[in-house]
Amino acid sequence: MKKILLIEDDPHVCSFINKGLTEEGFVVSVAMTGETGLEMFQSFKYDLIILDIMLPNMSGIDVCKNIRNTKSEIPILFLTALGSSENIVMGLNTGADDYLVKPFKFIELVARVKTLLRRSEKFNNDPIDKEILRFADIELDNYSKTVKRDDQEISLTSTEFRLLYLFLKNPRRVLSRATMLDEVWGVNFDLGTNVVDVYVNYLRKKLDKYGKGKLIHTVIGMGYVLKDDEDAA
Repeated sequence: MKKILLIEDDPHVCSFINKGLTEEGFVVSVAMTGETGLEMFQSFKYDLIILDIMLPNMSGIDVCKNIRNTKSEIPILFLTALGSSENIVMGLNTGADDYLVKPFKFIELVARVKTLLRRSEKFNNDPIDKEILRFADIELDNYSKTVKRDDQEISLTSTEFRLLYLFLKNPRRVLSRATMLDEVWGVNFDLGTNVVDVYVNYLRKKLDKYGKGKLIHTVIGMGYVLKDDEDAA
């Protein structure tokens, strides 16, 4: 059975999620402060963390940063009442894999949890691919999990890395949101959020910061495409 660490300070939300996930067959441990959650993460092995952002003393953002500083790739799902794109991007930039805005439907939480677990399992079981992908001035090393643009290393979250990998495997091809959800998030249905757009926009900003020229372009009504200025000419 998969073990989930829930870090949430609202007892009603804790009870609701704990009961529901237990009925779904998961083993749930609960921490009601960021400090306690971090100690539990360090002491026990979990398959996934559900993490509230607005926690007393140590915020969920700080908890996530601490976890990622240990080089752990454990899937982290943020729960947040802060639904603006700025707050969501801030959370994702600390290394979270997904987010869910409160109030939420339990069926959507379960779908997100199962998707993250399935994706993590596939990632851990896949053989290491030593290929290096290049496009324009971008270089992605799939063995070392590093990305450079114009010889400058770019720090990406695991989800951003998979998204860029998909673009580099399909240069000049328009990728639909459905394709990206399937290939990057491992789902073949609409999550009902703008998670794809948030991740693409944030990846695009990181790439644009380290190089000249925009490489990820929006194709209105269709999706996104990786192409350089010569392709666009």
